[in-house]
Amino acid sequence: MSSSLPVPSVQELAKEPLTTLPLRYVRSDQDPPFTSNATSLPPLPVIDLQKLLSGDLTDSELDKLHDACKEWGFFQLINHGVSSSLVEKVKIETQEFFNLPMEEKKKYWQKEGDTEGFGQLFVFSEE
Repeated sequence: MSSSLPVPSVQELAKEPLTTLPLRYVRSDQDPPFTSNATSLPPLPVIDLQKLLSGDLTDSELDKLHDACKEWGFFQLINHGVSSSLVEKVKIETQEFFNLPMEEKKKYWQKEGDTEGFGQLFVFSEE
């Protein structure tokens, strides 16, 4: 595996007013053009963990999971059994982390060759 390139953090870029979107973040070959009409956006995939874990596993839920991973890269998971208070606590602590100054966040930066930690993994091209 080759090492990833350091690129500007989107969060850091957002601190300054932008008049144009940097080309490195435009994926016209994959992403549909952005529209401000939120009703035209496709719905976020929702996966039901209980359906996936049940003995009566339906192909449709597996298909939904496959499509969510392949097309979106993420999904909302429901019926997972994690308490709403824990989910809320993780959301708050995550937001607090991302609100830290960059120098503080860099203490948790990914180590070379590692896939864990704060940072940007798999950026291999300046384009």
